[in-house]
Amino acid sequence: MEIINNVKDIALIFEGGGMRASYTAGILNNLLENEIYFDYVAGISAGASHSINYLSRDILRAKRSFVDLVLDPNFGGWKSFFKGEGYFRSQYIYEETSYPGAALPLDFQTFMANPAQLRIGALERDTGKLIYFTKADIDNIEDLMKIVRASSSMPIFMPPTCFKEKVYVDGGLGGGIALDIAKKDGMRKFFVILTREKGYRKNPVKFKRFIKSYYRMYPLVAEAMFNRHIIYNRTLEELEELERQGKAFLVYPDVMPVSNKETNFKKLSACYELGYAQGKRDLPRWKEFLE
Repeated sequence: MEIINNVKDIALIFEGGGMRASYTAGILNNLLENEIYFDYVAGISAGASHSINYLSRDILRAKRSFVDLVLDPNFGGWKSFFKGEGYFRSQYIYEETSYPGAALPLDFQTFMANPAQLRIGALERDTGKLIYFTKADIDNIEDLMKIVRASSSMPIFMPPTCFKEKVYVDGGLGGGIALDIAKKDGMRKFFVILTREKGYRKNPVKFKRFIKSYYRMYPLVAEAMFNRHIIYNRTLEELEELERQGKAFLVYPDVMPVSNKETNFKKLSACYELGYAQGKRDLPRWKEFLE
């Protein structure tokens, strides 16, 4: 199976943001429907799920991952949180749903056949370093879904993820927008799909004493949480400057009607439709930049 990508030398970057990705799933699906195929894709947290759905060219899965899955009784909630399985049951969501016949089957064959470069960021718990995984780290679907789970393991609300004897938490703690790795890999132009409205800036984390206590065994995770807003805001400023220079196209949601922990199906469905409508409207502007 030969898969050809038609957008060269421009990085596609998906920001994380939990269930806010229901909006950007609509953006993603406009790319796929219009056969806009990038040869370099990077994502963190929810953006990691978007990256693999995009590379496997799966319109249905892109939407179901952040809308329909909340109807699954195994998805999560406070009951599973207090059992230690996470508010979002990450082991189920990432590792048990992706097989043929399961709730969210992934076309692993198409994913692996896609020649595009992939980067997925996760924070190593013991060192506090943001690690980027590539296709070289993936031998099978189990590896891939562990990596996506590691990138998406929301602090406090989800248990950390162990992959090849190392433990990871949400890559969003390292900033949340994978511009750093794309630049390091030599990319010069960027198409960035964000999950916050234009002008947004992240505030310092609250409840510092609680976080310090919660991560007393892993102080570098707490430190990453305290510094996250600085890295995130700095990255946004850099992206805005790149946009002014014509080197970046930033896709901001017109509005963001849901939070990162939203589990209401109707709200998530409406959110997806808003993102999809925005993508349809803005497609000519995207094409102008990409050409």
